[in-house]
Amino acid sequence: MSNVEVHTVSEGGRPAPPEIINVSDYQAIARQTLPKPLYQYLASGTDDEQTLSENESAFKGWYLRPRTMRPVDKITTSTTLFGQRMDLPVFISPAGVHALCETEHGECASARAAGEAGTIFGLSQHSTRSIEQVAKEAPDTNLWYQAYILKDRDMTLKLVKRAKEAGYKGIFLTVDSVRFGFREADARNAWNALPSPHRLVNYDDVKGKGQWMAPETHNARASSLEDTYNAGKEDAWDQNVEQMFEQNPTWSDVKWLKTEACLGLPLVVKGIMTGEDARLAVEHGADGVMVSNHGGRGLDGALPAIDALPEIANAVGGRVPVLLDSGVRRGTDVVKALALGATAVGIGKPVFFALATDGEKGVFTVLQILQRETEAAMCICGCESVEKITRELVCRHPSGGSIVRYVRSML
Repeated sequence: MSNVEVHTVSEGGRPAPPEIINVSDYQAIARQTLPKPLYQYLASGTDDEQTLSENESAFKGWYLRPRTMRPVDKITTSTTLFGQRMDLPVFISPAGVHALCETEHGECASARAAGEAGTIFGLSQHSTRSIEQVAKEAPDTNLWYQAYILKDRDMTLKLVKRAKEAGYKGIFLTVDSVRFGFREADARNAWNALPSPHRLVNYDDVKGKGQWMAPETHNARASSLEDTYNAGKEDAWDQNVEQMFEQNPTWSDVKWLKTEACLGLPLVVKGIMTGEDARLAVEHGADGVMVSNHGGRGLDGALPAIDALPEIANAVGGRVPVLLDSGVRRGTDVVKALALGATAVGIGKPVFFALATDGEKGVFTVLQILQRETEAAMCICGCESVEKITRELVCRHPSGGSIVRYVRSML
C-alpha cells in the first residue's frame, strides 16, 4: 500500500484504485490517501474505542451452521422492507457530510450507487446535499430520510415534511444522540468545525434565534452556522453539533413525529440497544426498530450491535421489522445478522472510504461485493432465499465463545 498514489477526492477522472477484493480494502487505501484529520474523523470512535473495535470483532463470536444437500440453483438475495423491494438485504445507513469524501456530488453520488444496486439510501439530516437535490439527482433510488429531534421542534417537523413531499419512502428517527460521545482523535486534530465550503445544507433557511441553543446561550445575533454546529467553541465538532438537539425527549415524541409529519410513511426508530427500549418504541407507534450504537461513535462500552440484536429481536417478537448497523463488513456478517433476527442491515463507514477512493463507482462496488459474499454464504449454508435464513443457522462456539481471539492471517 505504500506506493498508492495520493489523489484528490473532488474531481472526476480518479486514478483506478488498486485491486479491490473486499470491503475493507477501501479503508486501507483511504488510510493512506486522505488527510489524517479527515481519515480519523471518518474512522474513529469515542473514548477508548472499545465499542468501535468490538462492533466488527463480535461477528466472529457467532458461528454459522451450514446445511448441505439443499437446492440452491435459484438462489436470490432479494427481500422486502415495508413492501419495498431490495435486491440485497443491505442498505446505506444515514450518515452525514458525504461531500467531505466527494465534493462534486456528495450524497447524490452515494444515492445513485444505492439505486444502481437496487437498495435503500438513507439521507442524513446532516447531509451536504439537500433533501430535494438528492431526490432530483437520484430519481431511481429508494430514498429514506433520517431525522434528529431538534430543540427547534418546528424545524424538526419541517425537515421531515420536506422529505415526504420530495418522495422519500420512509423515515429513520435517531434517538441515541441527545449527546454525542467524545472523539479524542477529533480533539487532537482540532476537527471542531466543517472545513470550508462544506455545510449542513438542510439548515440553510434557518432564520431568527429559534431554539437551536439552550436559552442561557442565546445572544443578540440570529442563529447561524457560526453559533451552532460550526461554532468551533468545543474541542470536537460533534460537541458543537449536539447543541441543537432536544435534551428532554420522551417516547411520546415518536407518536408526535409520526402524526404531525410522516403519516403514511414507515417510521423506524434508530439507536435501539435494549429489549426494553425496543418494546417501548413499538408501543409508541414505531413501525420498525434499528439496532445501532452509532458505529461506535456514541457510548463507548456499549454492547456490539450484533450482540444486542438477539435480545431486541426477542423483545419485538416479529411485530415489526428489526434492522441493524454498526460493524457489518462481510457477507457472512449479513447472514449472521439475518439469522439473529434482522430483516436487513446497513453500512456506514465503508461507504465513506469507498466514496473517497473511487466515488460513486466505489460505493456501488462495496454493495456488489457484499451481495456476492452474501449470496455465496447463503448458498454454502443451504439457504436459497433470505426467508430461509433462520435462527438455527447460527450458534456460539461450544466452548462458550471463540477458542482464541480472532486474528486474520497477515500473509
